[in-house]
Amino acid sequence: MDLVIKAAARALAAGDALGALNGVALRDDAPALALRGIAMAQLGDLPRAKALVRSAARAFGAKDAVARARCIVAEADIALASRDLGWPVKTLAAARATLEAHGDRVNAAHARYLQARRLLLIGHLDEAERLLDGFDTTLFPPASSAAHALIVAGIAMRRLRTKTARTALANAQRAALHAGIPGLASEVASASRLLDTPAARLIERGEERLLLLDEVEALMASNALVIDACRYAVREKGIVVPLATRPVPFMLVRLLAQAWPADVPRDTLIARAFRMKHADETHRARLRVEIGRLRTMLGALADIAATKHGFVLLPHRASEVVVLARPVDEEHASLLALLADGESWSSSALALQRALQRALQRALDALASAGKVQSFGQGRARRWTMPPMPGFATALLLPMPLPID
Repeated sequence: MDLVIKAAARALAAGDALGALNGVALRDDAPALALRGIAMAQLGDLPRAKALVRSAARAFGAKDAVARARCIVAEADIALASRDLGWPVKTLAAARATLEAHGDRVNAAHARYLQARRLLLIGHLDEAERLLDGFDTTLFPPASSAAHALIVAGIAMRRLRTKTARTALANAQRAALHAGIPGLASEVASASRLLDTPAARLIERGEERLLLLDEVEALMASNALVIDACRYAVREKGIVVPLATRPVPFMLVRLLAQAWPADVPRDTLIARAFRMKHADETHRARLRVEIGRLRTMLGALADIAATKHGFVLLPHRASEVVVLARPVDEEHASLLALLADGESWSSSALALQRALQRALQRALDALASAGKVQSFGQGRARRWTMPPMPGFATALLLPMPLPID
């Protein structure tokens, strides 16, 4: 490796993209193409970066397997930054294996982090944890340690383990300061702010208030029966009844919880759950069927009793019934939560979190018509984005695929 390439690589490792470009901007050999691609990625020109890194991989060819594997890792990093989560996971895993076999532990670790971050974004927390389990970061550069700690914090926040998240973020902050990379320090600071911004809204006996993430954690550990409208589930002290695929029963239990300890009139339940303005006997019959199904689902946690005018929720053990809702009521709020990180997402990446591609496209079109999201590009290159939602954390909304609102 010549001195210019070495100097450019050191500049990139320190986050100095312009310094790296000064040395390799006019060169077209494979190492220079790779470094130019990484530099362009650091400067935010992701399409150009992707093209340069691909050109470098082709230029290296099969004879230089390690360099080609590094290019694959760089392309996966660019794809992750542009929220194109459909890139071939097996290719990245093969590149990681190649790097490990040739002793390039730093780049192999980066490939592992990319795999874990992708799994974190699409809500596969168990798989992300398995990738990081037992991984010792003390032998790696500070930037790698910071990246590892950020992923640990992300998993902890989605699992509502705020103490673990704060510890991981403190570790990430120290490592980022040691690395001296401004972009990395900014990412750590942004993640840290999530712990100090409202993550959800508590609805209890007709009153509402915003909760921080640690307050949500405390609520989940309390004796309350929690109707979780962020994750579409009913919870009580470790018992979880998932209702993400059952929108009508979930709407019914939410309405009953919001009115608790009072009952809810039948016509109100029909109007809200079935979206019917006028109820007849067929709708009342359907309501009885859905209430019966809901009783069965909630058997271990609560009963639903009929009253003169409607139905009332009767918890078995809980002394309180509360609803945990999103910080703001917004149609397609869970979709907006995905886009609120400020990155540009492909439709295929959003579909990994959403229920149905066709319903997703209708939701995106509706949001675009309302001016709440915007798209650029055509066909497979089309991307969706929006400005970050000011003042609200979205981590609580992203732990699992959610149905279209």
